[in-house]
Amino acid sequence: MEVVVRGRDIDLTAALKNHVTKKVRKLDKFLSGAGQAQVRLTVERGRHIAEVTIPVGGFILRGEVRGDDMYASVDQAVQKLERQAKRLNQRLHRHLVGVEAAAAEDGAHVDEVEEDDGALVRTKTFPRKPMSPDEAILQMNLVSHDFFAFTNAETNAINVVYRRADGNYGLLEPES
Repeated sequence: MEVVVRGRDIDLTAALKNHVTKKVRKLDKFLSGAGQAQVRLTVERGRHIAEVTIPVGGFILRGEVRGDDMYASVDQAVQKLERQAKRLNQRLHRHLVGVEAAAAEDGAHVDEVEEDDGALVRTKTFPRKPMSPDEAILQMNLVSHDFFAFTNAETNAINVVYRRADGNYGLLEPES
């Protein structure tokens, strides 16, 4: 896996880059087909922020940790990603087993914001790969967010899945 390390308001020493690269590459054993790992190290108001993002087979694993020490923040972010990777592998395995079982039964063939006067402080992008609402929920849970925007594979429209207060999920679709 290729690891790209970028820094903002921090001196990226060779030792720090080597530490980050070594730690992130340890995730290779959990992530087959992982894309380029993006690591962003930032110092903001005395806090050391490590953000690691890795695309894996249409999913995005992301870990962000804020702490007093950059090395510790990187280590904790990688630990988060390791847990996410294990969870993704377990869910994909359960999903595949369930699909194969259902296909065998059917005789089918299985192919593989509150408004205020605040400013816009961050813009994020999301994958344009069309997916089902179930896949979007899986992706949302992997990144530990309460909502996830995606392109619905059936309607080709932008949809949002979100976690409801009762523990269930909701789907927001545009009117036709």
